Amino acid sequence: MRKLAGVVAVVVAGSAMLAGCSSSGSSPDGDLQVVANLVAAAPAVSPAADATLPGTLLGVSGGITSVATDATTHTLAVALRQPAELLLYSLTDLQAAPRTVALPGAVSDLSLATPGGPLLAPVTTANQVVEVTLPTATTHVVPVSDGPTSATVVGGHLLVAQAAHKSLVLLDGDTVIRTITGEVTPQEVVTVGSEAVALDPLRTAVFDVDPTVNTVVGGTRAGDGATNEVVDDFGDVLVTDTRTGELLVFSADPVLMRQRFPVAGSPYGIAYDPKRDLAWVTCTKLNQVVGYDVAGGEPVEKYRFSTVRQPNSVAVDPDSGRVIVASADGGGVQVIQP
Repeated sequence: MRKLAGVVAVVVAGSAMLAGCSSSGSSPDGDLQVVANLVAAAPAVSPAADATLPGTLLGVSGGITSVATDATTHTLAVALRQPAELLLYSLTDLQAAPRTVALPGAVSDLSLATPGGPLLAPVTTANQVVEVTLPTATTHVVPVSDGPTSATVVGGHLLVAQAAHKSLVLLDGDTVIRTITGEVTPQEVVTVGSEAVALDPLRTAVFDVDPTVNTVVGGTRAGDGATNEVVDDFGDVLVTDTRTGELLVFSADPVLMRQRFPVAGSPYGIAYDPKRDLAWVTCTKLNQVVGYDVAGGEPVEKYRFSTVRQPNSVAVDPDSGRVIVASADGGGVQVIQP
């Protein structure tokens, strides 16, 4: 069990800011982000990368939008913006030529439906979630209207975030069985047990999502510029706050902030290593990736490496512990063994 010592003062100090953040009590324009205009945080523009970098580099041309790994099939998936396609590498032989899967548009958030796949690739501009079987790279297209941005599986059903439509949809196969609405703009959604947590970067908040009801259950403030989220083995949701420079930790059902920890250099991408209880956070302002032990009462820095330029995406190979950092501006894929 994760220790909570030293965290109570942080939560109490933030209670005034978080008060009234239930989605049922929010104004139509949203009061979770206290600014005149709702604007999502963006990764900082990176400086030039160091001349010598640790690890090995896979020469991938073009900007990478997301990366994901599957330990069951030993697959690394890399999503490219232009041309819009997936590259599927073998984690046992990263120098081998990858399989290529053409996509109808760019993908901003790759995820696994279950260990072993399929890989879920929402294509916002095409109103599709492309399911990719691993490692064979066969595809099945699930039509999802209103611009899907992120997908996960809850209780055997596909749950898809539709940021532009301010909703999530639950599907049985290709059929929508429920539309979940509320005062939320869900850009990213992850599974936590039998429910889910959606991240709203406009309101910089996280929301509980119960797939058995038609409205978002409730939400709470997530710093000043929440951008990405991942779930750890404790059932907590780890969130990067890019504006303030923090790593935030929330419990779910209900969402409640448990920890906040300063991270310099504009934290953005995040991945979790379940075997080593490490959260890997990219810092785009510094071209670095930092590994934090998150098993205790507060994160503890264990590793720090220089990276390719614009390291917006990160993933972990849980078998070996290798960290995979991807450049959003053509710098390739960097593989680091801590």
